[in-house]
Amino acid sequence: MAVPARTCGASRPGPARTARPWPGCGPQPGPGARRPLSLLLPSLLLLPLLAAPGASAYSFPQQHTMQHWARRLEQEVDGVMRIFGGVQQLREIYKDNRNLFEVQENEPQKLVEKVAGDIESLLDRKVQALKRLADAAENFQKAHRWQDNIKEEDILYYDAKADAELDDPESEDVERGSKASTLTLDFIEDPNFKNKVNYSYTAVQIPTDIYKGSTVILNELNWTEALENVFIENRRQDPTLLWQVFGSATGVTRYYPAAPWRAPKKIDLYDVRRRPWYIQGASSPKDMVIIVDVSGSVSGLTLKLMKTSVCEMLDTLSDDDYVNVASFNEKAQPVSCFTHLVQANVRNKKVFKEAVQGMVAKGTTGYKAGFEYAFDQLQNSNITRANCNKMIMMFTDGGEDRVQDVFEKYNWPNRTVRVFTFSVGQHNYDVTPLQWMACANKGYYFEIPSIGAIRINTQEYLDVLGRPMVLAGKEAKQVQWTNVYEDALGLGLVVTGTLPVFNLTQDGPGEKKNQLILGVMGIDVALNDIKRLTPNYTLGANGYVFAIDLNGYVLLHPNLKPQTTNFREPVTLDFLDAELEDENKEEIRRSMIDGNKGHKQIRTLVKSLDERYIDEVIRNYTWVPIRSTNYSLGLVLPPYSTFYLQANLSDQILQVKYFEFLLPSSFESEGHVFIAPREYCKDLNASDNNTEFLKNFIELMEKVTPDSKQCNNFLLHNLILDTGITQQLVERVWRDQDLNTYSLLAVFAATDGGITRVFPNKAAEDWTENPEPFNASFYRRSLDNYGYVFKPPHQDTLLRPLELENDTVGVLVSTAVELSLGGRTLRPAVVGVKLDLEAWAEKFKVLASNRTHQDQPQKCGPSSHCEMDCEVNNEDLLCVLIDDGGFLVLSNQNHQWDQVGRFFSEVDANLMLALYNNSFYTRKESYDYQAACAPQPPGNLGAAPRGVFVPTIADFLNLAWWTSAAAWSLFQQLLYGLIYHSWFQADPAEAEGSSETRESSCVMKQTQYYFGSVNASYNAIIDCGNCSRLFHAQRLTNTNLLFVVAEKPLCSQCEAGRLLQKETHSDGPEQCELVQRPRYRRGPHICFDYNATEDTSDCGRGASFPPSLGVLVSLQLLLLLGLPPRPQPQVHAHASRRL
Repeated sequence: MAVPARTCGASRPGPARTARPWPGCGPQPGPGARRPLSLLLPSLLLLPLLAAPGASAYSFPQQHTMQHWARRLEQEVDGVMRIFGGVQQLREIYKDNRNLFEVQENEPQKLVEKVAGDIESLLDRKVQALKRLADAAENFQKAHRWQDNIKEEDILYYDAKADAELDDPESEDVERGSKASTLTLDFIEDPNFKNKVNYSYTAVQIPTDIYKGSTVILNELNWTEALENVFIENRRQDPTLLWQVFGSATGVTRYYPAAPWRAPKKIDLYDVRRRPWYIQGASSPKDMVIIVDVSGSVSGLTLKLMKTSVCEMLDTLSDDDYVNVASFNEKAQPVSCFTHLVQANVRNKKVFKEAVQGMVAKGTTGYKAGFEYAFDQLQNSNITRANCNKMIMMFTDGGEDRVQDVFEKYNWPNRTVRVFTFSVGQHNYDVTPLQWMACANKGYYFEIPSIGAIRINTQEYLDVLGRPMVLAGKEAKQVQWTNVYEDALGLGLVVTGTLPVFNLTQDGPGEKKNQLILGVMGIDVALNDIKRLTPNYTLGANGYVFAIDLNGYVLLHPNLKPQTTNFREPVTLDFLDAELEDENKEEIRRSMIDGNKGHKQIRTLVKSLDERYIDEVIRNYTWVPIRSTNYSLGLVLPPYSTFYLQANLSDQILQVKYFEFLLPSSFESEGHVFIAPREYCKDLNASDNNTEFLKNFIELMEKVTPDSKQCNNFLLHNLILDTGITQQLVERVWRDQDLNTYSLLAVFAATDGGITRVFPNKAAEDWTENPEPFNASFYRRSLDNYGYVFKPPHQDTLLRPLELENDTVGVLVSTAVELSLGGRTLRPAVVGVKLDLEAWAEKFKVLASNRTHQDQPQKCGPSSHCEMDCEVNNEDLLCVLIDDGGFLVLSNQNHQWDQVGRFFSEVDANLMLALYNNSFYTRKESYDYQAACAPQPPGNLGAAPRGVFVPTIADFLNLAWWTSAAAWSLFQQLLYGLIYHSWFQADPAEAEGSSETRESSCVMKQTQYYFGSVNASYNAIIDCGNCSRLFHAQRLTNTNLLFVVAEKPLCSQCEAGRLLQKETHSDGPEQCELVQRPRYRRGPHICFDYNATEDTSDCGRGASFPPSLGVLVSLQLLLLLGLPPRPQPQVHAHASRRL
């Protein structure tokens, strides 16, 4: 009999037919309107009355009835786990085998100091190699004689891009036939480099926009050839060395060992001077203010050049730098929401780049307004900044005002702020004032007549900033270690030690010494090599080592897993983003950045490995600085990982006996064994297929013993010990039990030693958990939670529902095995069962009913009065078990069985919202900065591609226009567009992408739910007029389950809000707000921004390409005829350096 339909204002069933209106006809509170329990008391007082039997046949179950059902559920789960889980029996097995293992202790302070020392030794070997290279490079260049008449055929070297260019018939070098000077090498595959290499030679990479045949480049190739022998000798002394690289200030990269360049499918825009490691090594940190002239005289094309120039300038900044960007005409204003200098990190630079595109030209030029704004920004001492090099970069089309009064007020006589001026576009203005500004303020003047000059001229200011470093001599020769970034040659994530290389030549006897930086020497260290120095498996599944730098970015962390990487940008994951941020972790982070030692036990939140759950846990953090570096190392240990087991299988007969239980021939009687894919031996072939991996392992063990020197004895002994121990569990518990009696699909045990045993053998066919227990969500969560942890099958809302008719679906229930041996507590294993979903759903209905196992379902007649239950009244009563993440585990509704594993809001949004609003659940939101997203379709934002200037008919008819700056600039735009194809594209980064459909990095917002503060059992009302519903919720003791009984909804008018759990695309937290409360950081310990002997007389020059009327007329005729212009010879821009 169904509960009568309800309407707002109508009477509702109650004791003795007493007519009372339904309370509250207003809408239910939304997700943000959570009601404290005190506000629920008036409603709760009614519930005992509503639960009493009335004239109607059924009433909502009373609270004590539902508590009785909950106890029955708890007892059933506990009984099954006691019989089949075998927790107690496994404890006894460990004690019976006590002579086969020792209990070792993890001493956090000793561990972290040892690992820090090992990392320091590793990096110190690279430092010594760096110093040898830098010293040799300076001596080679000093001894080199400059050759004005040097020719390409005089230089023999391996051009790393030669193979790629040979494959390209349109390559310029193929056309010129310059391959005569290029060596042809043979390569061998080297797994250490993940590349083909040649150890006898170096390779040379020259940027696409630099002419290889220029005198500067040929001389550079000539003297750097001598580095080859030093590279080879370094490798002889330290065979673990990876890439050794010299990045020249001219743009030439010479690296060892030689390897073909990984050329992208589009134009290769790699330039070593824009790499994070080069920028960090070439200059000290910078405080930079970029001001852009947006007066009306700035034409559309010139403004476009300025926008692109600013974006390229931003790319020369690293996370150690601070920047702001402003536009000016009569007044100056920031282009973005940033009102002061902000850290030049990836996300802040993205804000600037987007804001710059919105600049509009209008008004008159006001240099004074722009410079006063910039100086005020640099003088603001109330904000975090680099506090080293200070500079102003001004982009303009020209002007006559020198604003000397501004410089006298803010910068003279000390000239602590350098001024760099950029004359952009083709124009007839006098550039003398711009040159004077730069020269009078220790800066440099540049000209950017067209797009081809942008990349070169927006990075050469680094030469000027390098002067104080060169003049400081040995004091500035300090090795710096970079942030994590992606190696351009495919090595993966690396850090690089950098050391500047100085020009030691003098112009003549008695002359001042040269103040040019020659380049930066770098040596890569792969993160995997550093990880190998950390304890692998003695810390347990939830213990780990991490390291951070002075910015708080992680160098090592188990959550450092970028899904996609862009080699143009460093990988900058903050420690507080790698973990769930809280005050304790902020304090730990600050202490580590300050280079202190420390130890702290905290209660904190952690995400599960599958990122569906949140657990509140206790962790011990211990940290020390890594000497001689900018890094600090931390160790995280749960209390239960203070001790671990170390097998001692000296009895070879026992080794053989236990090993036999790994053979597939034993699986039918002993259950299927999955072994963790660990590096047990050097010669063990890895495989993603566990069956194949086990086969490889068995074949190797037939050739070597567990005590072999080529094997990890700790891993092997523990693996074999756990094989024997789990087999004894089969023998003592599982083999003699009938799983079908209790509707179980499987029983299982997983261990720290790397064994996962699933019984019976056929159950392994449906086993989908990770064979590495340390990477299995059920394993790690069971260790962190007391009691029984339920894990329903994972369902994505976009996938089809579970097909119960064809597949047997199981729900995992697991619990940790805790041992106490001599007062030392540890958790070396997890055991559990796999429930048959359909059978347990039926059992669930019976346990939450008013009958015993022997009784038939109670049916109420018209004259009898009884309470509804989950079995008989499943048409009117919804009964569910939901886990601590809010995912459906069991339901009395048959049509919901295929929704098991889904977030409950997708099943019953109304009820889930009520549970959240009544504090049964708490929500945690965070951001994943390492996600990968499909590329967005290009958008033009309502404008032509890249804002190409289109001349009007009037322009064509005006003879003066044909020789004007606009026509010439248009020609250069088209000409360089052939080279820099990305100028006409929506995203300039695509030029270096490997594929049109390549995924790009993005930010994803994650939301997890976990149990709130409510631990009691109580009833409540979902208050929504005629759609109001009664519900009861109660936590099941010793489990991660919430038992919920509710009236089924009679209408859908209360679908006011739906809680979302699925990960969603996001722009991340609002950057404009974040910069107001920047995270603590420290810059490098050294700063070289001033030297009294600096010669500032070399402060600028300009060069432009003279327009050719003939070429312009030909171009315009082609445009008028609608024909594509024939590609012109490439124009090469190169650094004009005084060597």
